[in-house]
Amino acid sequence: MRPLIGITCYVETARFTVWETTASLLPHQYLEQIVAAGGQPVIVPPVGEPAALAGRLDGLIVAGGGDVAPTRYGERAHPSTGYVREFRDEAEFALVDAALERGLPFLGVCRGLQVLNVALGGTLHQHLPDVVGHTGHSPAPGSYGDLPIHPEPGTRVAKALGAEAQPVPHYHHQAIKDLAPGLIVSATAADGTIEAVEVDAHRFAVGVQWHPEAAGDHRIFEALVRSI
Repeated sequence: MRPLIGITCYVETARFTVWETTASLLPHQYLEQIVAAGGQPVIVPPVGEPAALAGRLDGLIVAGGGDVAPTRYGERAHPSTGYVREFRDEAEFALVDAALERGLPFLGVCRGLQVLNVALGGTLHQHLPDVVGHTGHSPAPGSYGDLPIHPEPGTRVAKALGAEAQPVPHYHHQAIKDLAPGLIVSATAADGTIEAVEVDAHRFAVGVQWHPEAAGDHRIFEALVRSI
C-alpha cells in the first residue's frame, strides 16, 4: 500500500468542458509529484472537519494559494495582500494544529509554509518587494522566478536536496518576517528571505517557500514519504 498523503486545495471559480462554476481544485503537478515519490494523493478540501483526518492520513501537504488573513498575526492588510480565503485559513490552521499534535509528517508549500509559521506564532512580510527591493520572487503573474536557495547544513532540507545552492521555482510576494518559536531556518535566498523552515522537535515537519511541485525534482516529496 502506498502511504496516504492528504493535500489541501483551492476553492475557486473554474472553467472546464461546458461549465464555469465553483470548484475544489489543485494543480495536477502536486499529485504527480506525490505519486512519483511513492505516495497515494488524496485531496482534502476546506469543508466539513478536515482536521479530523489527521488521524487517518500517513502524511499531509498544505498547498500554495492566496494570502493568509493578516488579522491572524495582528496586522492590517497591505494594499498588495490579496486572494484571502478565510474559510481556507480556518480549515488549514486547524489541520496543521492537528497534524503537529499527532506527529504527522508534514510539508507546507509556499502558502503552506506561511500557515505553519503563523499557526505557531510567527508573522509575515506582506509584500516582499518592499523589503528586498526587487520582484525576483514573483516576477510576473503566472511566471515563476528562478532564484537560488541556500540550504542550511544539517537540516532536513539539506539532507533531502543537498547543501549546495540551487535554483528553484519561486512564486511568492510574501515571506516570513518573525520566525515562530519552535521553527528553525533550513534555507534562505541571497537577499536574506527565509525560503524553508522546519519544526525542530518533529520527525518531519518542513515548509518551503518555493514551488517544488513545478520543478522536475521529486526529492522533497520523497523525503516526506520516507519519513512515514
